Amino acid sequence: MLDTTPLTAAVDQFADRLRAAPQSRLQRGAATEALALARELAVRTQAIEEPGAPPREMPDAGMFAAADQITVAGHDLALVLKEPEDLERALELVALAQKKAGV
Repeated sequence: MLDTTPLTAAVDQFADRLRAAPQSRLQRGAATEALALARELAVRTQAIEEPGAPPREMPDAGMFAAADQITVAGHDLALVLKEPEDLERALELVALAQKKAGV
């Protein structure tokens, strides 16, 4: 079984930083980056759970929900990952999004 603890920890850390960020930081793009990450993680989860099915897009629930969206999407992906390469790619995506978000 693949240990996905690093992914859930990385997503939780990013979410915590978003929750602590000032509204101005969220408005300057941090929330947009978080939503993009949440959508990508959700698409990856769907591809594993329902191969061949068209992906459904996570809705934009607003800048104050972005932290919760990445948490849910990241934890969902962690539950279905089977390949170490997929885990590494997910970790890279989280790190890149956090860097772009500036939090």
